[in-house]
Amino acid sequence: MPENSIGVSVRFSFKGEDFHYTTVIDLEKLLRKYDEMPSIHGMLAQKYGIDSDSYLYEVMLAAEIEFSHPMGVALAYVDNDEFNLLALMKNWADAKALILLQLIAEKELAINDLSIHPALGRALLAAYHLGGKA
Repeated sequence: MPENSIGVSVRFSFKGEDFHYTTVIDLEKLLRKYDEMPSIHGMLAQKYGIDSDSYLYEVMLAAEIEFSHPMGVALAYVDNDEFNLLALMKNWADAKALILLQLIAEKELAINDLSIHPALGRALLAAYHLGGKA
C-alpha cells in the first residue's frame, strides 16, 4: 500500500446482482495531480469500466463509501475510527502542503512520519502559511 493512502469500497445491488468495488487511493498522487478531491465513485467507476451515464453508475452513487487502512496523511483525518472525507476535502490545500512538508522533515530532521509528531506537523504547516503571506 502506498505511504499516503486509504482503502475505499462501495457495496450495492443492481437488478438483483450484488456489486462490491474496491481500490486503494494513493493520496499523494491525487494531491499532486488535483486542486480538489476528485469523486471517489468516479475513480471506482473508471477502475471497473462503468460508464458514468449508466444506471449502474447512478445506483453506485447512492452507495455509501467505506474507508479502511488509512496511512500517512490520511491518518490526520481519522476521528473515532471514522475517516472524515469532508475534512480532507475542506483541507485539501493543507494536505497537499503536508506531503511536501513531510519531504522537508525527512531531509532536514530525519523524521519519516509527521503523523507521529502532530505538533511539529502543525508548526510546519503554520510556517508554510506564514511564508505565503510574506
